[in-house]
Amino acid sequence: MTAGVAPRAGRREWFGLAVLALPTFLVAIDIFVLLLALPNLTKELGADSNQQLWVTDIYGFMLAGFLVTMGTLGDRIGRRKLLLIGAVAFGLTSVLAAYATSPLLLILARGAMGVAGATLMPSTLALITTMFHDPRQRATAFGLWGGTFTVGAIVGPVLGGVLLGSFWWGSVFLLAIPVMVLLLAVGPTLLPEYRNEQAGRPDPLSVLLSLATMLPVIYGIKQLTRDGWQPLPVAFVVLGVTAGVLFGRRQRQLKDPLLDLSLFSNRTIGTALFSQLSYSIVGGGTMLFMMLYFQLVAGASTLKAGLEMLPGMAAATVGFTVAPMLASRFRPAYVMAAGMLGTASMLALFTTVGPDGGTGTLVVGFAVFSFCGAPLVALGTNLVVGSAPPEKAGSAGSLAQMSNEFGGTLGNALLGAVGFAVYRGLVDDRLPTGLPADAAASARDSLAGATSAAADLPGQAGAALLGSAHESFAAALNTVTAVGAVWLVGVAILVALRLRHLPPIGAAQPASTEPHAAGDPAGDPSGDPVRVG
Repeated sequence: MTAGVAPRAGRREWFGLAVLALPTFLVAIDIFVLLLALPNLTKELGADSNQQLWVTDIYGFMLAGFLVTMGTLGDRIGRRKLLLIGAVAFGLTSVLAAYATSPLLLILARGAMGVAGATLMPSTLALITTMFHDPRQRATAFGLWGGTFTVGAIVGPVLGGVLLGSFWWGSVFLLAIPVMVLLLAVGPTLLPEYRNEQAGRPDPLSVLLSLATMLPVIYGIKQLTRDGWQPLPVAFVVLGVTAGVLFGRRQRQLKDPLLDLSLFSNRTIGTALFSQLSYSIVGGGTMLFMMLYFQLVAGASTLKAGLEMLPGMAAATVGFTVAPMLASRFRPAYVMAAGMLGTASMLALFTTVGPDGGTGTLVVGFAVFSFCGAPLVALGTNLVVGSAPPEKAGSAGSLAQMSNEFGGTLGNALLGAVGFAVYRGLVDDRLPTGLPADAAASARDSLAGATSAAADLPGQAGAALLGSAHESFAAALNTVTAVGAVWLVGVAILVALRLRHLPPIGAAQPASTEPHAAGDPAGDPSGDPVRVG
């Protein structure tokens, strides 16, 4: 389809986009206000360290576990219907979380919020493709959608701080109520409905296998990141991988699969998903070590460390807005590849950070990193969802969201393992002589252990231990960012080569002299629909 043929969105669609931004904004706020509220709710509810971890993690577990199911369900029963049902569920479970009287009730409420949250993002992404047919408008809409998340990340700490300063810890969860009420009030009027009339009935076994794949893998990876190589987390990962193999086999056997695996064979979708996953892996691992550096090396509080990430969030917001404009003049592959090279250059800069005075470099560098990475997220999401057949846009949206959710977790595990191995290898040789055995063991275990052990030692001995630990951790940060830089350079090359056939957004797709792919009216040898922006 050439530029100018697709109908352009009007005022109703842009107002509808503002409505779709509400749940995205809310999810971003929810992530940050929980971190702020954690000390207060821990004190009020008497949550132990294990319960605190479940309070923070259970939402992400359930969200990731149900994304595929909910994305496909929206395609079948109606995307607007599922979005509104999810809004009601998210609001009700937020109230349950706000008034929880025990850690167990809060954990259950947060888990239910994760299931409800899984309905929001795939439906939102799919509805954007339904509302915006013009490639340039659709790309702009995805850019604005992505910017909404980063705006929520900026506003979240401010709103959370105001509420926690005036009310009890549960008040932060009540932010969902007015947002969801507004969505329910105007959504039926401004949002169109779309469902796949030809879809078959959902397969319960596929749903169970999907959950049995995602939940154990994510749980196992998180535990491996925290506790190192232990038998139980490894067993969970193996269990999830096994379930994933069975899930894939069943999808190939079904006439109407829960997840159409042929989406991955589409060159545009497969490349964009892999690129987004890679960026999330590198970003997740980098942010983990940055936060540890801010708190345990530079001595910042948790709140201050979070605030030091905000310039990056603000820069990403700008990047989401600029990316579609650049991609309307230059090929999206080259815009995304250039952005990846920019992020890689910042990671290369981070390899020079030492144990002293590195905060400024990390804050400014992360802002540039986030700005340069925004095109991959904004344009990549547009390519994934826009390249899928209309009846499978919800499923494609769930895959795009999954690449971001799962990538961060995987980055913490993979790059975390690399960084912690470097730290332990170096700190063992740098520890001052004469340390008590328990202090030395704590220092070898982690930077947090070294910080705790140093606090119990006399002044000079504690300072020497801390200095050794800080030097070792800075070297670990340097290694992690060096690995990330090399990885992203490879991703940039991959994107530039495999997606170079896509024209600038809104430009006509050039005719191909190669044979048409089955079902491809454009003659693009990749098999990608021409409507891809």
